[in-house]
Amino acid sequence: MKRYKWIIIGVNLLLLLVYLNYAVFSKEKILNGGQLILLELAPADPRSLMQGDYMNLQYTISQEVDFEKTQKRGYCVVRLQSDGVAVRQRFQQDNIPLAADEHLIRYTMGDWSINIGAESYFFQEGQAEKYAKAKYGGIKTDKEGNSVLVGLYDEERKRIE
Repeated sequence: MKRYKWIIIGVNLLLLLVYLNYAVFSKEKILNGGQLILLELAPADPRSLMQGDYMNLQYTISQEVDFEKTQKRGYCVVRLQSDGVAVRQRFQQDNIPLAADEHLIRYTMGDWSINIGAESYFFQEGQAEKYAKAKYGGIKTDKEGNSVLVGLYDEERKRIE
């Protein structure tokens, strides 16, 4: 019986490592080949005493949503303006139909907000003043609507570093 116990533990560890490597690989793929989309930020509380310095991000595309008519999960369809800033077109259940100049962002709906998976930006302690100037959150997305937060951007759409 002891031998089977160690085999089961080993198989579970192997499966966990495979899953973690796949997750890292898929995020790296989005970072390297994804479409950069700038989302205008809405005002939010920028700090947490328990977690250190971070900015809680809220986006204008997720405001003024009719929570009764919007599905709990789906896609936010956005269109990029000439300056690269996204404008929400609609929420939809499936990843099609989609016009040629539209992009998908996968979302889930909480009790009070729409979440795209990039609602927190952690930064080094003492840097809060620099990031307080942020006007846009930059995400990269793939064709399936998966997104990764890549940074915060100022009014001139330059990355804050």
